[in-house]
Amino acid sequence: MPFMLTFIAILVLLALLMIFRMPIAFAMGITGFVGLSLQLGLRPALAVLERTFFDSSASFILVAIPLFILMAELLTAGDVTRRAIISCQAWIGHFKGGLAMATVGASVILAALVGSSTASTAAMAASAFPEMRNHNYSQRLAAAVVSVGGTLAVVVPPSIVLVVYGVLTETSIGKLFIAGIVPGLLTATGLAVVIKLIAHTTDQAPKGDPFELKRAVKSSRHVFPMIVLMVLVIGAIYGGVASPSEAAALGVMGSLVIVIFQRTLSFMNFNRCVSGAIRATVMIVAIVACSAIFSNYLAFTRITHALLEFVATTDMSRGTIMAIMILTLLVMGMFMDQLAILSLAMPLAFPTAMALDFDPIWFGIVVTKTVEIGLLTPPLGLNAYVAAAQTGVPLSKIFRGILPFLGMEILVLLLLLFFPQITLWLPSLMLR
Repeated sequence: MPFMLTFIAILVLLALLMIFRMPIAFAMGITGFVGLSLQLGLRPALAVLERTFFDSSASFILVAIPLFILMAELLTAGDVTRRAIISCQAWIGHFKGGLAMATVGASVILAALVGSSTASTAAMAASAFPEMRNHNYSQRLAAAVVSVGGTLAVVVPPSIVLVVYGVLTETSIGKLFIAGIVPGLLTATGLAVVIKLIAHTTDQAPKGDPFELKRAVKSSRHVFPMIVLMVLVIGAIYGGVASPSEAAALGVMGSLVIVIFQRTLSFMNFNRCVSGAIRATVMIVAIVACSAIFSNYLAFTRITHALLEFVATTDMSRGTIMAIMILTLLVMGMFMDQLAILSLAMPLAFPTAMALDFDPIWFGIVVTKTVEIGLLTPPLGLNAYVAAAQTGVPLSKIFRGILPFLGMEILVLLLLLFFPQITLWLPSLMLR
């Protein structure tokens, strides 16, 4: 009984720290250390803290994080976002709803280069939203498309969320990247279908400018090198030529060459790119390390072991337990960002999924997809907040516009749950 009271007190402390807006990394680290101190004593807890922090932050695979972030920073500073949108609009913007579908297409390109959902949403809100409004798109639809398009960066490789999941669960990041390709494209196709339906049933999405082949070809000239770089980075991982960290280094070198040759990056912007990559990396590594401290506390309390015993002896089916986990993650997504959800949930959810004999690659994509949906759901809906801040559209209007897209997102999630081969087909063909 005293043990359970201590565990409940630790959970209350964690909740209080989060309520008072302490960063999730520090909240988990502090509560994990306090729990270890109560469980083992201060001196052993300090020894565990020292070893855990070093082991988790010294992992070689973490090298991929600053490299992918730096690649994204360089390409964003190099005006890639605006050029990708212009190119997609030139090819399909003349259809009814074409500008919105072009925004989704540009979001796929940006997702494959940026890897951050909020950064992708902010970039699209600054570039694509004014263009749609200039062509008489409704505020509601334009802001909603910008919000949902940004979520593609969570699934489409190189996703930072997939990297963090791979580090936390010791799952192959290369296979996670490849596994995210089909679900990402499936999601983008679903979003385009919803846009088409809205365009043909309402007056929210009129036609754009007439199609001009010369303009479309010319606009693609600057985007083509980025697509080649994207194919090289993902192809190197898929073909077994390079590890994710090596492919990330290739991506940084390629993006630097592109922005230098296109003369779109100043020395001052380069400094900003490096600083931004360092800040984002420190935040992510802190989350990974502090999550490991909290996981160690759970291990010493044998909470994870007790949960696995419950799973082994319960009468509930695998599907029921999986549904409970998915619903829990969806509820967490209403209040927390994706990295916080992973760091809090994976110490318990991942061992449970492995005990139920679920594939770790498939489970990672399902979790990532669930977290992606959380970025759109009220009351937090982080992407909706970013879009609202950038566009000035009221949150309530954005959430109403997101509703039909949410239905499609849930449909894609169900397809991934019931048909695992959608996720596992490409990774099964990898050379290593």
